[in-house]
Amino acid sequence: MNKPIRVVSVFCLLLFLALLVNATYLMYVRSDSLSADPRNRRVVTATFSRERGAILVGKEAVARSVPSDDKYKFQRTYPEPFKYAPLTGYFSWFSQTGVERSQNAVLSGDDSRLFVTRLVDLLSNSDPKGGNVQLTINRAAQDAAWNGLQALPGDAEGAVVALEPTTGRVLAMASTPTFDPNGFASHDFTAVKDFSDKLNADEREPLINRGIGTTLPPGSTFKLVTAAAAIESGNYDADSMVPGGFRFQLPQSSDTVPNWDGGDCGGRRITLTQALEVSCNVTFLTLANELGNDAMAEQAEKFGFNSTSLEDLGGQAKSLYPRDMDAPQTALSGIGQASVTATPLQMAMVAAAIANDGDVMRPYVVDEVRAPNLSVLDRTDPQSISKAISSTTADELTKMLVSVVDNGTAAPAAIPGVEVAGKTGTAQSVPGRPPYAWFVSFAPANDPKVAVAVLVQSSDTSPDEIGGGVLGGPIAKSVMEAVISP
Repeated sequence: MNKPIRVVSVFCLLLFLALLVNATYLMYVRSDSLSADPRNRRVVTATFSRERGAILVGKEAVARSVPSDDKYKFQRTYPEPFKYAPLTGYFSWFSQTGVERSQNAVLSGDDSRLFVTRLVDLLSNSDPKGGNVQLTINRAAQDAAWNGLQALPGDAEGAVVALEPTTGRVLAMASTPTFDPNGFASHDFTAVKDFSDKLNADEREPLINRGIGTTLPPGSTFKLVTAAAAIESGNYDADSMVPGGFRFQLPQSSDTVPNWDGGDCGGRRITLTQALEVSCNVTFLTLANELGNDAMAEQAEKFGFNSTSLEDLGGQAKSLYPRDMDAPQTALSGIGQASVTATPLQMAMVAAAIANDGDVMRPYVVDEVRAPNLSVLDRTDPQSISKAISSTTADELTKMLVSVVDNGTAAPAAIPGVEVAGKTGTAQSVPGRPPYAWFVSFAPANDPKVAVAVLVQSSDTSPDEIGGGVLGGPIAKSVMEAVISP
């Protein structure tokens, strides 16, 4: 072989090797990133051309795909968009959120549990379909939560979370303000981008599911954790005499903290039950100071603080109880202030644990995964994640919380003929901003079926009229009634 031919041959061989290396790189190294690239129109077309599975609440779809008259074949639709958007999230050409994201493999039909279905579709030359996802949501409870938030005065911000105490099933999760996921599902990609930009620029942050994505000081609802830590210490019970009075002197500080109403809680010495009934700041500041940061942090963590537990819905924020707070901060933590923050889900878990003899159950929103023919492929099993308190402590707290509804600040949640356990909370915000209103409860107290947490972050309510009982109590009551009296 003469030299020119040899040079050309070597050059062609190098080009061929370069082609093989590039093909290997694109197909194996960069395949995932290229598939996820929103500029990859082949992936977009293939995704939109497959019938995506439905997200179900009961027997009704809250997200489904219907035939369309364009090249993409199917259009994703959300029949009750605003009410369920925090749960379903959205499905668009560039991303997914909520259940649409966490269960994307099932809904798109790519999940390994749908292998037989895909094989049958291939052999029968049928168009592939995605699987369906059944949520744990109780439709009546979700309606009550949503309607309660919408009834708040003005452009309110808040959330409601309801759990089944014995299993961790999420029975309701509503958030306001919210958004219309149909705007993301459009096949007009320019319009989708404009819609996304508008929502992301909105100062009220409608894309956040406040039930799991917003952490704020829990205020007096955290007194449940403080009371639990005190009883678990072995030094207190519901009838123990504890400090009352007008003000508490913060340790290592010249500052004092009054009670929320400026009163003395009924005297210098009161029972722990009475302290919870009137939400006495002095009592719970004293208890937290006495217990110390380590004991308070340990108790909070047993309830779920400093960790996350909801695995089948994205966007969960971690509720925090810092382990490095100094003495004044530790005392303030006893009333849910200082650096303590919580999501409505976390406070619902605290109430649910007390209702469930002290067992904290892992919350979940996906009940079942089903094939396109609705046969069940998988079902979520309830799982206990910690023992927050003993059953004896849970019984003591339950009796105290029933008394708070019957004789104290949580009266707005009372249901005729039903024992209800509840606690109000009003948490101070930054100077110049109205406080946050909280409410937690469960019912029936002797056989709990539902635990609820309500957060009203803001509303057109006069600051001197803001209170967890006034704003959150009626919402919690309607949600509990929806579950126990369907």
